[in-house]
Amino acid sequence: MNAVSVAGIAVQGNRLFIARRVPGGDLGGKWEFPGGKAEEGESCEEALIREFREEFGVTVTAGPCIASASFEHRGVVRELRACLVYFKNLDFVLGEHSAWKWADFAEIEKLDFAGSDRKLFPALKVYLEGNSGI
Repeated sequence: MNAVSVAGIAVQGNRLFIARRVPGGDLGGKWEFPGGKAEEGESCEEALIREFREEFGVTVTAGPCIASASFEHRGVVRELRACLVYFKNLDFVLGEHSAWKWADFAEIEKLDFAGSDRKLFPALKVYLEGNSGI
């Protein structure tokens, strides 16, 4: 089985929640759908709840996975699962990110996004078009 990473997809109308990584490291300065690696024995839901608590200091509820893609990182093939997340509040404490915002796809496609997250774009675009106004 491939290693699993998770991306939290929060939706507000036709916009998605995105965050910009702090400078440095492989993804420094890039925009992403926040998340990270699922730890051994951890479900996607548990991983997202942990990642958002660690990265933003907030509690989220995780919903179903709506997209997935495979990518390779440092010679390891990973499966990226994009699951819906719902914020209980927006009182973020930024640690691994320098900025966050809600953006529509026209803006997202123009930003310097992490390559693995870009692979989710087609499925997320379809999801938004089918669920507009939520």
